[in-house]
Amino acid sequence: MKMVDDKADIIQVLNLYGFALDSRQWDLFDLAFTDDIVADFGPAGASWTGLADWKRSFAEFHATLDNHQHTMMGHLVHVEGDTAWAFSWGNWLLVRDDAEGGSSWLGTGWYDDELVRTPTGWKVRHRICRLTGWTGNPSVPHPNDEHKPDMRTNALHEFAAAGKIRYLEAIKGK
Repeated sequence: MKMVDDKADIIQVLNLYGFALDSRQWDLFDLAFTDDIVADFGPAGASWTGLADWKRSFAEFHATLDNHQHTMMGHLVHVEGDTAWAFSWGNWLLVRDDAEGGSSWLGTGWYDDELVRTPTGWKVRHRICRLTGWTGNPSVPHPNDEHKPDMRTNALHEFAAAGKIRYLEAIKGK
């Protein structure tokens, strides 16, 4: 039963991320991520080390948008003791009403996470996010400080073949 509880708790943490983003409740990141999080976001064209810096940067970027909706789905979770790996898909609808050429951009992609059990519950300590496709106006997610939007798409099978999916490596016992 413990493994089922751990997986449910981890999925809750993964889903909390989207809710925190869309409600712009940056303090909720404290419940989902370690203080020393490494967040490598291909779609943003940037990486962050440390929760405070990442929260500040995401708050600045999302403030340029009028609305956004992040949906996490298709969660896969592998637990080994106090470490876990999770893989999930995401959709990111970004809306900026004054964007020339249309107000919305929809990206799809994946998250490859490493989590640790902490005294306050499971938290993501390393997150990799990659874009697999997009549609709409590419000027909606415009550059902002560290954010340099990267519209290149990434094929999951290529990352898997190169041994660059942590979740896959974990379930294979590598």
